[in-house]
Amino acid sequence: MGMAGKAASSVAKAAGEYQYPWREKLTKYKDELAKGVWGYWELGAWKPLGISARRRARLRKEVLLAGEDWPYDPERKEMKTRRKGHKCDKIAAEKRENTARLMEKMPDMLLDYKKRRWEKKMKEEDKGK
Repeated sequence: MGMAGKAASSVAKAAGEYQYPWREKLTKYKDELAKGVWGYWELGAWKPLGISARRRARLRKEVLLAGEDWPYDPERKEMKTRRKGHKCDKIAAEKRENTARLMEKMPDMLLDYKKRRWEKKMKEEDKGK
C-alpha cells in the first residue's frame, strides 16, 4: 500500500466518522430557534430565522438522534374528527326529517280539514233555508 492508498483510506475514515457539529450549532442558534419555527414579527416586519429551514431540520434530526430533547417545535393541535360536508346534504336531511314528522300528523290534519269542510257545508245550507 503506497502513500496515495493510505491517504485515501484515512480520508474515507475521516468522512465516515464525521460528526455534524450540532452542539456548537445549537448554542449558536439557540436564541433564533426560540423565536419561532419559520420566523417572527419584529417592529411590524416579518423576519425569517437566521438559520434556513433545511439546516434547522438537519439540526433537529441530529439533536434527536443524539437522544437530546428538542424544545423548539410548535405544539400540535388536536385533530378534527368532524367531517365537513355539503350544505345541500344537511338541508336535504332536515327536510326529510321534517317531512317524516308531518306525515305522522297527516291523519289529524285530514280529519281537521274534513271537519272544516263539513262545517262550511252546514253553514251554506243554513243560509239557504
